[in-house]
Amino acid sequence: MNFSAFPLAQMATSDLILYGVIGVVLILLLIAVFLFFGFINLYVQAWVSGARVGFIDLFGMWLRKVNPNLIVAARIQATRAGLDIDGPEMESHVLAGGNLMRVITSMIAANKANIELNWKTATAIDLAGRDILDAIQTSVNPKVIDVPNAQLGRSTIDGVAKNGIQLKVKARVTVRTNIQRLVGGATEETIIARVGEGIVTAIGSAEDHSDVLQNPDHISKAVLAKGLDANTAFTILSIDIADVDVGENVGAKLQTEQAEADKKRAQAEAEKRRAMAVALEQEMIAEQSKNRALVVLAEAEIPKAMAEAFRAGNFGIMDYYKMKNVQADTSMRDAIARSDDSKSK
Repeated sequence: MNFSAFPLAQMATSDLILYGVIGVVLILLLIAVFLFFGFINLYVQAWVSGARVGFIDLFGMWLRKVNPNLIVAARIQATRAGLDIDGPEMESHVLAGGNLMRVITSMIAANKANIELNWKTATAIDLAGRDILDAIQTSVNPKVIDVPNAQLGRSTIDGVAKNGIQLKVKARVTVRTNIQRLVGGATEETIIARVGEGIVTAIGSAEDHSDVLQNPDHISKAVLAKGLDANTAFTILSIDIADVDVGENVGAKLQTEQAEADKKRAQAEAEKRRAMAVALEQEMIAEQSKNRALVVLAEAEIPKAMAEAFRAGNFGIMDYYKMKNVQADTSMRDAIARSDDSKSK
């Protein structure tokens, strides 16, 4: 076969390398053109808005798998609001899993409301899982918390005054978010628990339940003076008593239960003494039976002793008859005495 008919076979090695380099350059140019037209809109949009972002930065975001559209939109929003936030910081927050647009929106809201909130604090709150935007809104517009929380299964806070009357209280706590303590600060559940504890203590220290009914603000003042918002994410502005109802007479109920318990204890003690008396009676009956048995045994020895006396000559027949006469006379006297007693009755 004649290879001279094919031009490729006649090419030198240097020509092949040249064509290869040209092909690679063309491919790179095509990629550059693709990226240029892909990023040109973002570049122009950022440039027009005054938040300039270079092509190299956009290409770097693409390589780092960060959404350039998100970063550019966030930079535009921050720049137009007068916030100075660098692009790398935004990328770092996105790569950490944060909600960039919510943080930017929160910082803008805080800036408009003259609330001090820097980028580090805002991102820390967001990465901690707290709703930073809701916190800013609560700082501007205080939040009202119901105590107790009906969703937790209780409708009132119950306390007992010193006179034993139960009071059922509902309260409303107005709070404002403390941005500086939002990270690491206790949540609403802690506020509800502390206020509930303070209400129970205030009611328990009242001498009479009527004092609480006449001046319910004494409860709120006593609770508010305890500084219950310490180490929490909120600042308590006010504690208002929404409702006070009279419950049952717990003191009387406890006294009744105590009296019933004392009664049962006394009955148990009486039953114990009765059982001991019955046991003692049975012991006496047994002792009596024992003594009777001893008497019978002793009487059984008399004939033996008489027989022995007869054999020994110490007891004669006349002595025996005299003894029998005495016994008969004694029996007759006993019969007469019994008949006289029956007639007199």
